[in-house]
Amino acid sequence: MSLSPLRIGTRGSPLALAQAHETRRRLAEALGRGEDRFELKIIRTSGDMIQDRALSESGGKGLFTKEIDVAMLAGEIDIAVHSSKDLPTLLPDGIIVAGFLPREDVRDALISAKARSIRDLPQGGTFGTASLRRQAQVKRLRPDLQVGLLRGNVETRLIKAERGEIDATLLAYAGLKRLGLAHRATALLEIDEFLPAVGQGAIGVTARPDDEATRTALAKILHPATGLALACERAFLAVLDGSCRTPIAGHARIVGNEVRFRGMVLRTDGSETFEVEAHGAANEAAALGESAGRELLGRLPKGVLGA
Repeated sequence: MSLSPLRIGTRGSPLALAQAHETRRRLAEALGRGEDRFELKIIRTSGDMIQDRALSESGGKGLFTKEIDVAMLAGEIDIAVHSSKDLPTLLPDGIIVAGFLPREDVRDALISAKARSIRDLPQGGTFGTASLRRQAQVKRLRPDLQVGLLRGNVETRLIKAERGEIDATLLAYAGLKRLGLAHRATALLEIDEFLPAVGQGAIGVTARPDDEATRTALAKILHPATGLALACERAFLAVLDGSCRTPIAGHARIVGNEVRFRGMVLRTDGSETFEVEAHGAANEAAALGESAGRELLGRLPKGVLGA
Protein backbone atom coordinates (compact mmCIF):
# COMPACT_ATOMS: atom_id res chain seq x y z
CA MET A 1 0.00 0.00 0.00
CA SER A 2 1.29 3.45 -0.87
CA LEU A 3 0.60 5.63 2.13
CA SER A 4 2.06 9.08 2.66
CA PRO A 5 3.48 9.86 6.09
CA LEU A 6 0.47 9.44 8.34
CA ARG A 7 -0.24 12.29 10.77
CA ILE A 8 -1.52 11.27 14.20
CA GLY A 9 -3.33 13.86 16.30
CA THR A 10 -3.10 13.62 20.07
CA ARG A 11 -3.34 15.63 23.25
CA GLY A 12 -0.05 16.44 24.90
CA SER A 13 -0.46 14.85 28.34
CA PRO A 14 1.95 12.02 29.21
CA LEU A 15 -0.88 9.47 29.03
CA ALA A 16 -2.19 10.78 25.71
CA LEU A 17 1.33 10.63 24.28
CA ALA A 18 1.83 7.09 25.60
CA GLN A 19 -1.36 6.06 23.80
CA ALA A 20 -0.31 7.81 20.60
CA HIS A 21 3.12 6.16 20.73
CA GLU A 22 1.48 2.76 21.21
CA THR A 23 -0.73 3.38 18.18
CA ARG A 24 2.25 4.51 16.09
CA ARG A 25 4.30 1.48 17.13
CA ARG A 26 1.50 -0.93 16.23
CA LEU A 27 1.01 0.75 12.85
CA ALA A 28 4.74 0.68 12.08
CA GLU A 29 4.94 -3.03 12.93
CA ALA A 30 1.77 -3.96 11.03
CA LEU A 31 2.77 -2.05 7.90
CA GLY A 32 6.47 -2.87 8.02
CA ARG A 33 7.49 0.79 8.15
CA GLY A 34 9.70 2.90 10.37
CA GLU A 35 8.01 4.90 13.09
CA ASP A 36 9.33 8.06 11.42
CA ARG A 37 6.64 7.51 8.76
CA PHE A 38 4.03 8.39 11.37
CA GLU A 39 4.11 11.99 12.57
CA LEU A 40 2.68 12.91 15.97
CA LYS A 41 0.91 16.27 16.06
CA ILE A 42 0.19 17.54 19.57
CA ILE A 43 -3.00 19.54 19.87
CA ARG A 44 -3.92 21.45 23.02
CA THR A 45 -7.59 21.05 23.86
CA SER A 46 -10.04 23.07 25.93
CA GLY A 47 -10.14 20.25 28.47
CA ASP A 48 -6.37 20.56 28.96
CA MET A 49 -6.61 24.29 29.56
CA ILE A 50 -9.44 24.13 32.13
CA GLN A 51 -7.99 22.96 35.44
CA ASP A 52 -9.91 24.95 38.03
CA ARG A 53 -13.37 23.41 37.70
CA ALA A 54 -15.14 20.19 36.78
CA LEU A 55 -15.69 19.52 33.08
CA SER A 56 -19.41 19.13 33.80
CA GLU A 57 -19.44 22.88 34.43
CA SER A 58 -17.65 23.68 31.18
CA GLY A 59 -19.19 21.60 28.42
CA GLY A 60 -18.45 17.97 29.13
CA LYS A 61 -16.56 15.33 27.18
CA GLY A 62 -16.22 17.24 23.92
CA LEU A 63 -13.69 19.52 25.60
CA PHE A 64 -11.03 16.83 25.10
CA THR A 65 -11.82 16.29 21.41
CA LYS A 66 -13.10 19.55 19.89
CA GLU A 67 -9.80 21.06 18.75
CA ILE A 68 -8.57 17.67 17.52
CA ASP A 69 -11.77 17.25 15.49
CA VAL A 70 -11.24 20.69 13.95
CA ALA A 71 -7.72 19.72 12.91
CA MET A 72 -8.98 16.50 11.31
CA LEU A 73 -11.76 18.21 9.38
CA ALA A 74 -9.21 20.78 8.16
CA GLY A 75 -7.01 17.97 6.84
CA GLU A 76 -4.17 18.73 9.26
CA ILE A 77 -4.17 15.20 10.71
CA ASP A 78 -5.21 11.82 9.32
CA ILE A 79 -6.18 10.00 12.52
CA ALA A 80 -6.65 10.92 16.16
CA VAL A 81 -5.94 8.83 19.23
CA HIS A 82 -8.21 9.18 22.25
CA SER A 83 -8.98 7.61 25.59
CA SER A 84 -12.30 6.04 24.66
CA LYS A 85 -14.03 7.26 27.79
CA ASP A 86 -13.35 10.83 26.57
CA LEU A 87 -15.05 10.26 23.21
CA PRO A 88 -18.51 11.86 22.92
CA THR A 89 -21.26 9.50 21.78
CA LEU A 90 -21.95 11.82 18.82
CA LEU A 91 -19.01 12.90 16.66
CA PRO A 92 -19.05 15.74 14.12
CA ASP A 93 -20.09 14.97 10.55
CA GLY A 94 -17.01 13.87 8.62
CA ILE A 95 -15.42 11.98 11.53
CA ILE A 96 -15.99 8.37 12.59
CA VAL A 97 -14.64 6.06 15.25
CA ALA A 98 -12.53 3.77 13.07
CA GLY A 99 -12.07 1.28 15.91
CA PHE A 100 -10.17 0.43 19.06
CA LEU A 101 -6.87 -1.12 20.06
CA PRO A 102 -6.95 -4.23 22.28
CA ARG A 103 -8.46 -3.22 25.62
CA GLU A 104 -6.35 -2.98 28.75
CA ASP A 105 -7.44 -3.74 32.32
CA VAL A 106 -10.68 -1.81 32.94
CA ARG A 107 -10.45 -1.56 36.73
CA ASP A 108 -10.02 1.58 38.81
CA ALA A 109 -6.97 1.80 41.05
CA LEU A 110 -7.05 3.24 44.56
CA ILE A 111 -4.18 5.60 45.36
CA SER A 112 -3.76 6.33 49.06
CA ALA A 113 -1.12 6.72 51.71
CA LYS A 114 -3.77 6.24 54.40
CA ALA A 115 -5.60 2.99 53.59
CA ARG A 116 -5.59 -0.16 51.50
CA SER A 117 -9.28 0.09 50.62
CA ILE A 118 -12.06 2.67 50.42
CA ARG A 119 -13.71 1.11 53.47
CA ASP A 120 -10.52 1.61 55.53
CA LEU A 121 -10.18 5.34 54.84
CA PRO A 122 -10.40 7.63 57.89
CA GLN A 123 -13.86 8.68 59.02
CA GLY A 124 -14.73 11.95 57.25
CA GLY A 125 -11.60 11.62 55.12
CA THR A 126 -10.93 13.48 51.88
CA PHE A 127 -11.30 11.97 48.44
CA GLY A 128 -10.24 13.84 45.29
CA THR A 129 -11.62 13.28 41.81
CA ALA A 130 -12.93 15.07 38.73
CA SER A 131 -15.25 12.16 37.87
CA LEU A 132 -18.88 12.23 38.96
CA ARG A 133 -19.02 8.44 38.47
CA ARG A 134 -16.14 7.86 40.88
CA GLN A 135 -17.55 10.41 43.31
CA ALA A 136 -20.97 8.73 43.34
CA GLN A 137 -19.59 5.21 43.66
CA VAL A 138 -17.26 6.23 46.50
CA LYS A 139 -20.09 8.05 48.31
CA ARG A 140 -22.24 4.95 47.83
CA LEU A 141 -19.68 2.99 49.86
CA ARG A 142 -18.63 5.79 52.23
CA PRO A 143 -21.18 8.63 52.53
CA ASP A 144 -19.03 10.26 55.21
CA LEU A 145 -16.11 11.04 52.88
CA GLN A 146 -15.54 14.63 51.79
CA VAL A 147 -15.20 14.73 48.01
CA GLY A 148 -13.26 17.55 46.36
CA LEU A 149 -12.23 18.40 42.81
CA LEU A 150 -8.91 16.94 41.70
CA ARG A 151 -7.76 17.79 38.17
CA GLY A 152 -4.37 17.50 36.47
CA ASN A 153 -2.35 14.79 34.80
CA VAL A 154 -1.81 11.34 36.30
CA GLU A 155 1.48 12.20 38.03
CA THR A 156 0.00 15.31 39.65
CA ARG A 157 -2.91 13.32 41.08
CA LEU A 158 -0.65 10.49 42.23
CA ILE A 159 1.61 12.86 44.13
CA LYS A 160 -1.25 14.62 45.93
CA ALA A 161 -2.57 11.29 47.24
CA GLU A 162 0.84 9.82 48.03
CA ARG A 163 1.88 12.91 50.01
CA GLY A 164 -1.36 12.83 51.98
CA GLU A 165 -2.67 16.17 50.67
CA ILE A 166 -5.85 14.15 50.14
CA ASP A 167 -6.61 10.80 51.72
CA ALA A 168 -7.31 9.00 48.44
CA THR A 169 -8.07 9.23 44.76
CA LEU A 170 -8.91 6.76 42.00
CA LEU A 171 -7.19 6.44 38.63
CA ALA A 172 -7.71 4.11 35.69
CA TYR A 173 -5.34 1.17 36.13
CA ALA A 174 -4.96 1.02 32.34
CA GLY A 175 -3.46 4.50 32.33
CA LEU A 176 -1.03 3.64 35.10
CA LYS A 177 0.08 0.54 33.19
CA ARG A 178 0.59 2.48 29.95
CA LEU A 179 2.75 4.99 31.82
CA GLY A 180 4.79 2.30 33.57
CA LEU A 181 3.29 3.34 36.92
CA ALA A 182 1.26 0.24 37.81
CA HIS A 183 3.41 -0.30 40.91
CA ARG A 184 2.01 2.91 42.44
CA ALA A 185 -1.52 1.52 42.70
CA THR A 186 -2.43 0.92 46.34
CA ALA A 187 -5.22 -1.53 45.45
CA LEU A 188 -7.40 -2.49 42.50
CA LEU A 189 -11.18 -2.26 42.70
CA GLU A 190 -12.99 -5.25 41.22
CA ILE A 191 -15.68 -4.41 38.66
CA ASP A 192 -18.37 -6.36 40.53
CA GLU A 193 -18.23 -3.68 43.21
CA PHE A 194 -16.93 -0.69 41.28
CA LEU A 195 -18.17 -0.58 37.70
CA PRO A 196 -15.86 1.34 35.32
CA ALA A 197 -16.67 4.18 32.98
CA VAL A 198 -17.93 3.38 29.49
CA GLY A 199 -14.86 2.90 27.32
CA GLN A 200 -12.38 2.69 30.19
CA GLY A 201 -9.14 0.94 29.27
CA ALA A 202 -9.65 1.22 25.51
CA ILE A 203 -7.75 3.44 23.08
CA GLY A 204 -10.07 4.75 20.36
CA VAL A 205 -8.95 5.91 16.94
CA THR A 206 -10.96 8.34 14.82
CA ALA A 207 -10.57 9.04 11.11
CA ARG A 208 -12.38 10.52 8.12
CA PRO A 209 -14.88 8.06 6.59
CA ASP A 210 -13.78 8.85 3.02
CA ASP A 211 -10.06 8.27 3.72
CA GLU A 212 -9.93 4.69 2.49
CA ALA A 213 -6.12 4.34 2.52
CA THR A 214 -5.86 5.37 6.15
CA ARG A 215 -8.80 3.19 7.23
CA THR A 216 -7.28 0.19 5.44
CA ALA A 217 -4.01 0.75 7.29
CA LEU A 218 -5.81 1.10 10.62
CA ALA A 219 -7.75 -2.12 10.09
CA LYS A 220 -4.50 -4.05 10.59
CA ILE A 221 -4.21 -2.95 14.24
CA LEU A 222 -7.82 -2.63 15.40
CA HIS A 223 -9.31 -5.24 17.74
CA PRO A 224 -12.76 -6.58 16.74
CA ALA A 225 -13.76 -7.90 20.18
CA THR A 226 -12.96 -4.57 21.82
CA GLY A 227 -14.95 -2.87 19.07
CA LEU A 228 -18.01 -5.00 19.83
CA ALA A 229 -17.75 -4.37 23.58
CA LEU A 230 -17.40 -0.63 23.03
CA ALA A 231 -20.29 -0.60 20.55
CA CYS A 232 -22.49 -2.05 23.30
CA GLU A 233 -21.28 0.37 25.97
CA ARG A 234 -21.46 3.48 23.76
CA ALA A 235 -24.97 2.58 22.55
CA PHE A 236 -26.07 2.30 26.18
CA LEU A 237 -24.54 5.69 26.95
CA ALA A 238 -26.10 7.32 23.89
CA VAL A 239 -29.61 6.32 24.97
CA LEU A 240 -29.05 7.92 28.35
CA ASP A 241 -27.61 11.02 26.69
CA GLY A 242 -24.53 10.40 28.79
CA SER A 243 -22.55 13.51 29.57
CA CYS A 244 -20.32 14.58 32.39
CA ARG A 245 -23.40 15.75 34.33
CA THR A 246 -24.64 12.30 35.34
CA PRO A 247 -22.75 9.45 37.01
CA ILE A 248 -23.01 6.57 34.52
CA ALA A 249 -21.00 3.35 34.45
CA GLY A 250 -21.05 0.47 32.00
CA HIS A 251 -18.99 -2.53 31.02
CA ALA A 252 -19.40 -5.10 28.27
CA ARG A 253 -17.25 -8.14 27.62
CA ILE A 254 -17.21 -10.62 24.81
CA VAL A 255 -17.29 -14.28 25.84
CA GLY A 256 -17.18 -16.55 22.82
CA ASN A 257 -20.01 -15.40 20.57
CA GLU A 258 -21.86 -13.64 23.39
CA VAL A 259 -21.74 -10.12 24.79
CA ARG A 260 -22.42 -9.67 28.51
CA PHE A 261 -23.24 -6.18 29.73
CA ARG A 262 -23.88 -4.42 33.01
CA GLY A 263 -24.83 -0.76 33.27
CA MET A 264 -25.49 1.65 36.09
CA VAL A 265 -26.78 5.17 36.75
CA LEU A 266 -26.25 6.75 40.17
CA ARG A 267 -27.35 9.83 42.00
CA THR A 268 -24.38 12.15 42.42
CA ASP A 269 -24.34 11.66 46.19
CA GLY A 270 -24.41 7.87 45.83
CA SER A 271 -27.71 7.60 47.70
CA GLU A 272 -29.45 5.62 44.94
CA THR A 273 -28.21 3.26 42.25
CA PHE A 274 -30.09 1.94 39.22
CA GLU A 275 -28.69 -1.06 37.38
CA VAL A 276 -29.34 -3.20 34.33
CA GLU A 277 -27.80 -6.42 33.02
CA ALA A 278 -28.14 -7.97 29.58
CA HIS A 279 -26.56 -10.57 27.38
CA GLY A 280 -26.97 -11.65 23.80
CA ALA A 281 -25.25 -12.36 20.50
CA ALA A 282 -21.95 -10.51 20.13
CA ASN A 283 -22.80 -9.47 16.58
CA GLU A 284 -25.78 -7.56 17.98
CA ALA A 285 -23.77 -5.78 20.66
CA ALA A 286 -24.85 -2.25 19.74
CA ALA A 287 -28.54 -3.21 19.68
CA LEU A 288 -28.18 -4.92 23.06
CA GLY A 289 -26.55 -1.84 24.58
CA GLU A 290 -29.31 0.37 23.21
CA SER A 291 -31.99 -1.97 24.55
CA ALA A 292 -30.36 -2.04 27.99
CA GLY A 293 -30.22 1.74 27.99
CA ARG A 294 -33.89 2.03 27.12
CA GLU A 295 -34.87 -0.48 29.79
CA LEU A 296 -32.95 1.44 32.45
CA LEU A 297 -34.20 4.80 31.19
CA GLY A 298 -37.77 3.61 31.69
CA ARG A 299 -37.07 2.88 35.36
CA LEU A 300 -35.22 6.07 36.32
CA PRO A 301 -37.02 8.52 38.60
CA LYS A 302 -37.47 12.01 37.22
CA GLY A 303 -34.47 14.23 37.81
CA VAL A 304 -31.77 11.55 38.00
CA LEU A 305 -30.30 12.27 34.57
CA GLY A 306 -28.49 15.56 34.46
CA ALA A 307 -29.13 16.13 38.14
